[in-house]
Parts: sequence; structure tokens; C-alpha cells
Amino acid sequence: MYKQPGLAVDIIIEVDSKIILIKRKNPPYGWALPGGFVELGETVENTAIRESKEETGLDLVNLRQFHVYSDPKRDPRGHTISVVFIAKGIGIPKAADDAADLKLYSLDNVPQELAFDHRQILEDYRKELIG
Repeated sequence: MYKQPGLAVDIIIEVDSKIILIKRKNPPYGWALPGGFVELGETVENTAIRESKEETGLDLVNLRQFHVYSDPKRDPRGHTISVVFIAKGIGIPKAADDAADLKLYSLDNVPQELAFDHRQILEDYRKELIG
């Protein structure tokens, strides 16, 4: 069998001109975008919808693909490719599943230490917003 990277999604969830970050319950610890691994037979879009609901309690609208991040060193657990989405969150945000906490942040005020490569993802997102 061939060794292959894992496939995951991360979601930039916009709520009232802010974004949601979750505090991870499991290693690697820290603040991160909501997301998780794609399950067998699942599309990346359905993974984003499922992970948002599980971790934040929010439904997503206007789901759109942003970028793919594939640096083999982006996840300390092993080579993981992430398809990153942007969507509007609908509902009342509440930390659940493997999210220990959840907060809304303006892009100018995100925590210094973010898990994985999520700081780079948010910098790319900011550049896209500026145009």
C-alpha cells in the first residue's frame, strides 16, 4: 500500500464581519480554524458542513473554496492536505465536539499563536479581502 497524505478541510466562518476560531481540545493545542478530516465517501464540501456543525453549532451558507494548503510540515501529526473554505455562519456559535472554546475575532485581533498554518491562511484571506 502506498503512503498518502491525509485530507482535511478548514473553514473561515464569517459572522458579523468577524471570523470564528476554536480552541482545540486535542493536540496540537491552540487556537485554530474549525475543520477536520474528510471521512471515506464524503465530499470536502460535506466535510466542511459537518465539521462546522460539530465544532461550532453553525450552519453554513455561501460555501466557497478558498485555497488548498499542502506543505508536508503544516500539521505536526503528519502530511495533511487541507482544502480551505469560506462561508457565512448561521445560528448561535457554541463550542462543541473537539472544540474546548470558541471566540469571534476581527482579523486585526487574532491570537498570536495559531495551530497549524492557520496564520498564513488568515493572512492570505486578508489579502484577498483587500483585493
